[in-house]
Amino acid sequence: MSYHDTTVRVRYAETDQMGVVYHSNHLIWFEIGRVELMRSMGISYKQMESQDDCYIFVAEAHCRYLAPARYDEVLRIRSWIAEAGSRIIKFAYEIARAEDEQLLATGFTKHVVCGKSGKPKALPAKYRAVLVASDGPAAKGKEA
Repeated sequence: MSYHDTTVRVRYAETDQMGVVYHSNHLIWFEIGRVELMRSMGISYKQMESQDDCYIFVAEAHCRYLAPARYDEVLRIRSWIAEAGSRIIKFAYEIARAEDEQLLATGFTKHVVCGKSGKPKALPAKYRAVLVASDGPAAKGKEA
């Protein structure tokens, strides 16, 4: 199982009045991790859309918050393919504070492969071969 790590620094605008990251930002960071994971595998969202009429719509999202993130901390987003089928792709994520590797959040997003019309379709073979090869258990044996 392969994973990809990406880092982000918490911006002031991402925090609430208590100085803690607002919960919805974790989903944005999941997206950053997912896009960079796919890019590291040689897959570009832009190419999928423009060349293959292939979009991956979010059908489900889950985030478990374990500890707060705060302004100016550097976070490590670990992303991997938890499952890949002909029409469904499940990505899993961990967000940890880079300084001490404290786990801050875990989660997953499930995506349905669709054409521009919004109708489900099979994932083209060239993408499925790459994504299925990466399919496997969560990093370090952890469940998302």
